[in-house]
Amino acid sequence: MTDLIQIRQKDATEEPRGRSTYASETNSRSIFISREFVQLLMMDVGGNGGGPPVNNKQRAMLPNKGRGEFPRNSRKDSEGMSELPDLEFEYSDTDKWAAELSELYSYTEGPEFVLNRKCFEEEFRAHVFDKKWTELDAAQHRAHALRLLDSLEVITREKRLKVARAILYMAQGTFGECSSEVEVQHWMRYNIFLLLDVGTFSALVELLNMEIDNSAACSSAVRKPAISLADSTDLRVLLNIMYLMVETIQQNDPADKPEWKIIRETFRAELGSPLFNNEPISVMLFGMVTKFCSGHAPHFPMKKVLLLLWKSILFTLGGFEQLQGIKVCKREELGLPPLPEDSIRVIRSMRAASPPASASDLIEQQQKRARREHKALIKQDNLDAFNEKDPYKADDSRDDEDDNDDNDNSLEPETFPIERDEVMPPPIPHPPSERMSFPKGLPWAPKVREKDIESFLESSRSKFIGYTLGSDTDTVVGLPRPIHESIKTLKQHKYISIAEIQIAKEEEYQKTPLSVGEEEVEMCSTELLYQGILPSLPQYMIALLKILLAAAPTSKAKTDSINILADVLPEEMPTTVLQSMKLGVDVNRHKEIIVKAISAILLLLLKHFKLNHIYQFEYMAQHLVFANCIPLILKFFNQNIMSYITAKNSISVLDFPHCVVHELPELTAESLEAGDNTQFCWRNLFSCINLLRILNKLTKWKHSRTMMLVVFKSAPILKRALKVKQAMMQLYVLKLLKVQTKYLGRQWRKSNMKTMSAIYQKVRHRLNDDWAYGNDLDARPWDFQAEECALRASIERFNSRRYDKSHSNPDFLPVDNCLQSVLGQRVDLPEDFQMNYDLWLEREVFSKPISWEELLHRGCGLICVPRIHRRQQEGC
Repeated sequence: MTDLIQIRQKDATEEPRGRSTYASETNSRSIFISREFVQLLMMDVGGNGGGPPVNNKQRAMLPNKGRGEFPRNSRKDSEGMSELPDLEFEYSDTDKWAAELSELYSYTEGPEFVLNRKCFEEEFRAHVFDKKWTELDAAQHRAHALRLLDSLEVITREKRLKVARAILYMAQGTFGECSSEVEVQHWMRYNIFLLLDVGTFSALVELLNMEIDNSAACSSAVRKPAISLADSTDLRVLLNIMYLMVETIQQNDPADKPEWKIIRETFRAELGSPLFNNEPISVMLFGMVTKFCSGHAPHFPMKKVLLLLWKSILFTLGGFEQLQGIKVCKREELGLPPLPEDSIRVIRSMRAASPPASASDLIEQQQKRARREHKALIKQDNLDAFNEKDPYKADDSRDDEDDNDDNDNSLEPETFPIERDEVMPPPIPHPPSERMSFPKGLPWAPKVREKDIESFLESSRSKFIGYTLGSDTDTVVGLPRPIHESIKTLKQHKYISIAEIQIAKEEEYQKTPLSVGEEEVEMCSTELLYQGILPSLPQYMIALLKILLAAAPTSKAKTDSINILADVLPEEMPTTVLQSMKLGVDVNRHKEIIVKAISAILLLLLKHFKLNHIYQFEYMAQHLVFANCIPLILKFFNQNIMSYITAKNSISVLDFPHCVVHELPELTAESLEAGDNTQFCWRNLFSCINLLRILNKLTKWKHSRTMMLVVFKSAPILKRALKVKQAMMQLYVLKLLKVQTKYLGRQWRKSNMKTMSAIYQKVRHRLNDDWAYGNDLDARPWDFQAEECALRASIERFNSRRYDKSHSNPDFLPVDNCLQSVLGQRVDLPEDFQMNYDLWLEREVFSKPISWEELLHRGCGLICVPRIHRRQQEGC
């Protein structure tokens, strides 16, 4: 009972009973109720009850009555959270190629595979009688591909759709003549490179434009009460072919032919250039997204549009490996020192930390410890809990792997061994061989900004000298020797980012536009994409967030929300329980894929825009914030995130290409519920990490947005996400907790020392950043609105200077200032003006008093006007 009373208090943001909160950690968790817990219940119900007062941590164990909270997912909490191993997840740009192919199709599209094959064979047998497609030579393959391409230009819609299905069957690998999935993938690559070589993609883009502008189909879909797969048949066939082409061609295989490599690079350049309707293909797809969200085209298959948009951006701009390479090259061009480490390698080498204990875990560990009190010796893991883990130990240390599973106390509260009357021997030394491969040290090199050095010097000068020197970081006269050493250490770790250089250059362009000259803008794929989406970027961001909200598992169905299930619902609704279960899995899978695509699109755009120019990134980020992206992501995480990551919303036997190669077994309710045997769902974990990274990018160095995290009470939501034992996800959760720690209060920090230790071990340090204390001078709430307004003004000046050519400043336009050409020009004056010129000159010029001082002040050009006119009159 004593140990239970000494449980650390609940988070400061997890309020006492009666205040609104998002959700309780123990809302749906089953707890083994012990006698001590019953006593706690009695004490809380009966008021004081003569016992000790109930603290916040104990009160959180009680049922939540009348608490306002976000809607939670109906899935049950995962059991045995402390027993879960680290998730063997490797973050990358995409999942495996087969998985990305299978996610293009919904399970309700299964019958269309046979229809595509039938259309191809009818076209093929009209010209080739005695051979299969796989038995023809390259010349015959090319001839038939050109015949299909010519047939796409027919006027009849039914004929055109039939030919498009035949081309889709080719892009799907002519699976009817293959005996294995590997063979299907081989013929997919061959056929798709052939189709691209003969110019199929450009023809598909033209057909897609026709379908987008098809007003008859749009008006018919608007009038329909329920939209199904049949309403988007033409669009789905075209988008399927285009997606398969983009997804397959970007797969770089070392065994590819040299001509294939040339085709790939040419296609990459064309896809990112404004060759399709004078705009990149990504801009056209963004237009489809906004048209769908506005309600003018509810039949658009939005999942396929978003997947094609994501893969087009990924292919043309590059993934995270390419981003790292571009960053290194840009720093070299700007003369900046190299990066202190490769962030991708560091994150991949990190290990997950033990999540903070919840109420039920504490009670369970309390009971385990009571059963082990007869043991005289204390385990090494209890010593670690007592002494606190060495913060300078590397993350991949294997010290705790020697303990038995049943004695794992990673979630045990940090209680002192002396309270349990146990004998504590000296720590058991490990053999030197184990320590050699795991050097001590934090994973990240510390960084210091120039602004941090200036603020440190300003405070030091004010304290010791009594005056400041502005931005001077070299003069240290009058400061004590320890301050000199501190400044030296700060300068050793000074990090100048590309963004700081870009901001300084932009300020120079704004202040002295004539002397600096015209800016040379590199027309890379990122720049072309930004120019394309700039006029409608706010609408694009709102549309993406609308779809993300509709696809989030925590969202409730509303009558005014958009329908994102148009390309998954069949014409006839299911009539049996098995069909309903299959459709339910398909709908959940459909939503998960949409979340995956949108999160990847937003993250890729933010990262590429930030590298191309910081104000491009800030423009997109600010519109995401204005569209309530921060509370939307927090609402997404306000669910049982472990259940979401381990969800099994897939039927492996129905995935492409398995379903077209193997004979389908009879589906049963048990086989649908079983799913696969994977430890987690790759796409859901990928989506969660992407959303956390987006949230980090929106709030980094923005105090106003950090306060939004505090206002929306994100700390308990993020703490629950730490239960996912995956190092990369935990890293970005800890980053978000670190930036708001100073605002959460002393009690929260005191109650969450395990989380604070994890932040110290995992997150990069800023040497003079008092993140663990509440004495930050930049945390003044009255500066928040001014900060956002100043940023918005800088963004508008940047966009106006670089992209708004129609409203250029007339003072900076080129003028003809040659005397001979200007004075030699003949000016045609009206006839009545010439007749009354003498009268006008006498009345308007000679007879009026002239203030010469005012003329001299305004400009000397006007002084010469009367003299010129008088001389002309005298000469006449």
